[in-house]
Amino acid sequence: MAKPRLLFLTGHLARPRLERILSGLGAADFDWAIADIGVKVAALATGEIIERRLPRPVEATQVVLPGRCRADLDRLAASFGVPFVRGPDELADLPAFLGRKGGPPDLSRHAMRIFAEIVDATAHPVEAIVERAQRMRGEGADVIDLGCLPDTPFPHLEATIGALKAAGHRVSVDSANPDELSRATRAGADYLLSLTEETLEIAREGDAVPILVPAVPHDMGSLDRAIDKAKGMGIDFIADAILDPIHFGFSASLVRYHELRRRHPDISILMGTGNLTELTDADTSGITATLLGICSELSIDNLLIVHVSPHTRATIAEHDAARRMLFAAREDNALPRGYSNALLQVHDVNPFAATPDELRELAATIKDRNYRIETAEDGIHLYNRDMHEVATDAFELFPHIAVDGDTGHAFYLGAELQKAEIAWRLGKRYAQDAPLDFGVGAQRDEEDRTRLEEAGHTLKAKKKNTGTAAAADETGEGS
Repeated sequence: MAKPRLLFLTGHLARPRLERILSGLGAADFDWAIADIGVKVAALATGEIIERRLPRPVEATQVVLPGRCRADLDRLAASFGVPFVRGPDELADLPAFLGRKGGPPDLSRHAMRIFAEIVDATAHPVEAIVERAQRMRGEGADVIDLGCLPDTPFPHLEATIGALKAAGHRVSVDSANPDELSRATRAGADYLLSLTEETLEIAREGDAVPILVPAVPHDMGSLDRAIDKAKGMGIDFIADAILDPIHFGFSASLVRYHELRRRHPDISILMGTGNLTELTDADTSGITATLLGICSELSIDNLLIVHVSPHTRATIAEHDAARRMLFAAREDNALPRGYSNALLQVHDVNPFAATPDELRELAATIKDRNYRIETAEDGIHLYNRDMHEVATDAFELFPHIAVDGDTGHAFYLGAELQKAEIAWRLGKRYAQDAPLDFGVGAQRDEEDRTRLEEAGHTLKAKKKNTGTAAAADETGEGS
């Protein structure tokens, strides 16, 4: 069977580095070729430019565009009769992109159900709960869990369940009050948290699936009896060994989960992660990845998540990202590396897209006065045709900037340089005119990869004076 042949589209500036990266791959399960389409920066090329300049016929099984190229892939595929795909935004990420299975991993699947708890549901009106549930579902929640407060009446419990169900949500009710659990299952709740061997009869009052816990904390015998009783009743159930916080039985609780899976290899299990994420002053993305790694190994397929502390505000999205990454890695029998950057919120695995030497080579090719800002291991690089300076403090670059009284341009450069310094100090990837990527820790607007970027401030100033000449200068079109 013939190897697939990949054709990489590039421009003048990136071609030498692209050739070095592809040549450095060594033996690969594909053949490759490079097409320089006669522009400086291929990422800025339009579909029309590509259709005009890419020679036909295309002798490849797939054409790879730069990740920032906004061309319409479907239109190009129809025009050339060959599939077109976007590669990574940065050439430094190309080897990873071409690694496992030859492209981005499939993160559409997972094997864990997320219960997202509204811990103080009794204190909110029905409309507010439904609105909040909608946001939680958008972040990845599968079940909306209504947390009942001790010794606090919940008169609108039935109305809340009905409204959530009408909005298409699955609903669980979390209460230590047997009467509230009875009301919940009769009102149509899908799950009850939590029942014990002593209260399991409540499950007969409706169709809600009970989550079983020990009648006495840490009593695995009690949980075993509840499991056996539920099996004897012929009902579905989920078991929870209860995760304890650090210094209050955390490691012992992990042992209980392991033992629960050993004793009952085929049952559905739930782990509530809040006792670690909420009660530990540490960024939650790493905690979540570790806990869900344990869940992945033990086939724990249900997660109870809470958000009370401000530092856990992204916890639902973090659990959603972790379950998808871990599922993909488990399917590949691989380490959970190279699948997703969603949980790399503070530091990146590959923070720099270029080396200092590569930036020096690139700066030497620049023929215009537009400022470029990039980061490398040695600091922030600011360069154009007249200068190239490197600093670790953005303010050190101030004396080297000449904007001729253009306050808008000065503000733009100041903001970009400060962003570059933050990225450099944290070890985050920086790209000029793009927001820093904090994974699911900070929401980003979805990009339309078929729409060309609006010109930056330098480009706008040129356009005002020269019409479309600036865009032509950047792409090389018309040169």
